[in-house]
Amino acid sequence: MERYLGLDVHARSCTLAVLSQSGKRLKDLVVETNGQALIEAIRMIPGRKHLCIEEGTQSAWLYEVLTPWVHEVVVAGTTPRKGPKSDKIDAYARAEELRRGEVQQRVFKAPSAFTQLRELARTHLALSRDLTRVKLRLKSVYRARGVPTKSQAIYGTRQRSQWLSRLPEPSKRRARRSYEQLDFLSKLKEKAEEDLLKELRRHPIAKTLQTCPGLGPIRVARLLPIVVTPHRFRTRQQFWSYCGLGLVVHSSSDWVQLPDGKWKRVPVWQTRGLSKQHNRVLKSVFKGAATTVIIQGTRTPMQADYARMLKDGIKPNLAKLTLARKIAATALRMWKDEEIYRPKIVHERGTRARES
Repeated sequence: MERYLGLDVHARSCTLAVLSQSGKRLKDLVVETNGQALIEAIRMIPGRKHLCIEEGTQSAWLYEVLTPWVHEVVVAGTTPRKGPKSDKIDAYARAEELRRGEVQQRVFKAPSAFTQLRELARTHLALSRDLTRVKLRLKSVYRARGVPTKSQAIYGTRQRSQWLSRLPEPSKRRARRSYEQLDFLSKLKEKAEEDLLKELRRHPIAKTLQTCPGLGPIRVARLLPIVVTPHRFRTRQQFWSYCGLGLVVHSSSDWVQLPDGKWKRVPVWQTRGLSKQHNRVLKSVFKGAATTVIIQGTRTPMQADYARMLKDGIKPNLAKLTLARKIAATALRMWKDEEIYRPKIVHERGTRARES
């Protein structure tokens, strides 16, 4: 006896809907957003239970809490819907999608893997973003008074008084508060980075991935808890799509009829840019890695490939994208094989792929 459950989650309440194997609505109830209360409600439902939850703030916690009490838990990506909307409608919609096997996007969850590293990486990333916002606000204070701010010296402490002297008194007060916030966040970020690197050293695979061009310890620390395992991705194309580096291609009127009556596929494809559904942190990791490889002073095979692409007339932004894709594919293969980066082997693989 199969039962399909849909859970619509909010901060204080959850709506639980139950469908039979044939699609009949059995019951729906409102439960407090509390782990024990949800477990008790699910335990009262007989049969093999399949649960569908929409991706959100509480999805990882609910996946961890409810997994032992159901046969299957699916976290579905958010998709816009037309027509009437309510908690009950959404809960039944999730249950029906799971029953029919029509969940368009399944979100991978592994809350028990890299738990501490994941939280430390999120903390460090949040502080980095906050620090960037403060710097931009501080720069806007000087720009508003016509003071050029191309130099990074405005953020330091040595010439701070000289920079403040170029502002009128009302703007000085605002700038001083921004400087105080900047100093405070800088210290917090340093402490968060120390904790992050200390935790990263506990994972042996991190040392292997850091040998990949452009991937330093901070980028590897953000990469590990998101991907968790490289075996989620059978091909590099799947990994590129997940990282926002995969191309979206549309085609139409794919077949034409030959004079003999047979049908032939016509390869007419139109590129529509990069995939929109992706992990933004991973995209920034590999694009940042590509930037690091480009600006490095040492000559490497990947830099040589980038220079060759520019020489062949490829635009710099597209050449950088290709380089980011190559770094992502290399990191994926290194992780699967648990082998350090060997430039000669990677270069030979790339040459064979281009020739084929």
